[in-house]
Amino acid sequence: QVQLVESGGGLVQAGGSLRLSCAASGRTFSTYAMGWFRQGPGLEREFVAAIVMSAGSTYYRDSVKGRFTISRDNAKNTVYLQMNSLKPEDTAVYYCAAGLYRRTYLGTNLLTTPSAYDIWGQGTQVTVSS
Repeated sequence: QVQLVESGGGLVQAGGSLRLSCAASGRTFSTYAMGWFRQGPGLEREFVAAIVMSAGSTYYRDSVKGRFTISRDNAKNTVYLQMNSLKPEDTAVYYCAAGLYRRTYLGTNLLTTPSAYDIWGQGTQVTVSS
């Protein structure tokens, strides 16, 4: 089984940067993709970014494109989320997730939805002040 531990959250001013890390342990060779989701106060959990571990293909929600970058280090079993030009609306608890196999619906990859993921981390708080 895969276990996930996030780190790197904190308090930053608008326009600043943070890098989140997600370290995976256990049967990491069986992981198809890793993703980041976030949940702001009073809001539902939403997709942020995802990466396919073997191919390196990446996916982003529109509001973070050009500001956030997801990457992976397969040797360290770690996924990163570099967040630049942060905005107050990015404030949320950020969760790392692992999808153990590829899931599609009518030919569409489901990586932007929570249903594609099997293992979740405990979350790390990101607060962006204005």
